Amino acid sequence: MRIIVLNGVNLNVLGRRDPKVYGGLTISDLESRIYAWARELQLAVQCRQTNSEGEFIKWCHDAYDNTDGMVVNPAAWTHYAWSIHDALEPLAVPIVEVHLSNVDERDEWRRQSVISDIVATRFVGHGPDGYRMALEYLKENA
Repeated sequence: MRIIVLNGVNLNVLGRRDPKVYGGLTISDLESRIYAWARELQLAVQCRQTNSEGEFIKWCHDAYDNTDGMVVNPAAWTHYAWSIHDALEPLAVPIVEVHLSNVDERDEWRRQSVISDIVATRFVGHGPDGYRMALEYLKENA
């Protein structure tokens, strides 16, 4: 089973952002954990991170015909980037939305997810374990 994990804007500076909110892991640490969980679950995973909305969208388009499931953390784009919604919408595979922090209990503007209507499920506020939960979900439901 092929899974793509897409991380969005500013996640490359994990480890420098407020550890009380985002934990102390770097993006490299997070991806290492994701790859280890994928091996345990016998999943083929590819992780990507970008600060370019256009590149994120291109990766969504590239996934149309070559993935069995997707994990996405668009980060701040979650709250306003309808272009990402529109890029994900044609995917015919389950999409799982993940956020390290509990965006549903933070600033009012963070409580809006423009992709919530097209994802199969969401894991918010579980730190890095949210990605493990997403992989497990896809293993069972993709």
